[in-house]
Amino acid sequence: MLKPVEQPLKIASQNKPFVILVVGVNGAGKTTTIGKLAKKLQLEGKKVMLAAGDTFRAAAVEQLQVWGERNKIPVIAQHTGADSASVIFDAVQAAKARGIDVLIADTAGRLHTKDNLMEELKKVRRVIGKLDADAPHEVLLVLDAGTGQNAINQAKQFNQTVELTGLALTKLDGTAKGGVIFALAKQFGLPIRYIGVGEGIDDLRTFEAEPFVQALFAERERS
Repeated sequence: MLKPVEQPLKIASQNKPFVILVVGVNGAGKTTTIGKLAKKLQLEGKKVMLAAGDTFRAAAVEQLQVWGERNKIPVIAQHTGADSASVIFDAVQAAKARGIDVLIADTAGRLHTKDNLMEELKKVRRVIGKLDADAPHEVLLVLDAGTGQNAINQAKQFNQTVELTGLALTKLDGTAKGGVIFALAKQFGLPIRYIGVGEGIDDLRTFEAEPFVQALFAERERS
């Protein structure tokens, strides 16, 4: 059942920059996941850039900037409250000009029940599409695996709004929470790109169905 959703993210080299739009509610671990993913891609030899599109939270912008400085990854940002779409528009232009391989864009994560947030995400998607008709090349939803049914509802709403192409599940360090993956796979069949199993940079892992299921059963037997 999980085998069909085991689809690692492939960065197509003909798309430069390859634009990854990252969506999700506050608290799901979106900004942290972006940092880990950027590092992962950088270690694979890719030139990476970040766009601080979560302009509502000064802390999110700052977190990405600090992260970028530490890892020598450029970050495109504007002041708090700036238009998210315009930040990401600037970032796509800058990435094209600098020959960047992968641009990862953060977005606001106010609760998924807010219509204006969903409208904003649609606008971001449209704006990116104006610069590159094929972009974004990946729309990645970050979900906290511990939120159960809530995660299912979030996937549904974000998918209706921005047509998701992949999922990243965070906070799976306690595998007891892993059951939600089965429900997501069954209901949406969206590729599960990554799972986050801890705080470290190496704790963002490519999802592999078999080891995941084995770990889940081992955990159940122990408890």
